[in-house]
Amino acid sequence: MNLLLAEVAQATQRLADAGVPSPRFDAEELAAFVHGVKRGELHNVKDTDFDARYWETIARREAREPLQHITGRAFFRYLELQVGPGVFVPRPETESVVGWAIDAVRAMDVVEPLIVDLCTGSGAIALAMAQEVPRSRVHAVELSEDALKWTRKNAEGSRVTVHQGDALSALPELDGQVDLVISNPPYIPLTEWEYVAPEARDHDPEMALFSGEDGLDTIRGIERTAHRLLVPGGVVVIEHADTQGGQVPWIFTEERGWADAADHPDLNNRPRFATARKAMP
Repeated sequence: MNLLLAEVAQATQRLADAGVPSPRFDAEELAAFVHGVKRGELHNVKDTDFDARYWETIARREAREPLQHITGRAFFRYLELQVGPGVFVPRPETESVVGWAIDAVRAMDVVEPLIVDLCTGSGAIALAMAQEVPRSRVHAVELSEDALKWTRKNAEGSRVTVHQGDALSALPELDGQVDLVISNPPYIPLTEWEYVAPEARDHDPEMALFSGEDGLDTIRGIERTAHRLLVPGGVVVIEHADTQGGQVPWIFTEERGWADAADHPDLNNRPRFATARKAMP
């Protein structure tokens, strides 16, 4: 074992003791980041090339600063995104939400589908949709100026059009024209604050996390926005907490102009997102 791998083993224990959920992965990822190699190449780093700054990054992660803030990057589907303070770090569970949406758009008989991503944050969802549905036209909406700095960095050179605006009143010029609306909105109840992981509670923007007493305030507003934006037969896809399974589809009722409202599981088989179709007139 070379010196770096021995240090990674010690770092893994330190992170585990600090309650970090994935201590081995994070210790290796930080080692690779500091030494400019891939995780699978750590054994090739010479003892003389060991960089003591590694322990600075471990101390930051030990204090529960998000891994992605330390490295400045987050991976999402086939994307590498720039992230940092002021923007929500995309999570792996959202990848299955986007996967469903991509399949839904591909199944539509539309040459150039129009897609809107509300509460876009880093732009992860919008950019993945644009990349994997090549002829799509994608609009991304974000209210926070701090988050928008990251959205614009990530969207530079892409086909995604970025807008600053409130998801509840966004893009009136696209009313009745959009094929799919997708969102990973804030959905944590204010009463759950103390139970949120430190990485999110202390580093993600509150605006991206919390939404009223039951966590569903923003989703209720997005229901109206989606109905306004979508063409008849268009689809809305909205992420929610696994504890909200069964609640969100009831927001998209027939009385409010929806059909086929349903919940869907993530890769861990927990209810993760709801979908509905705008009813035909």
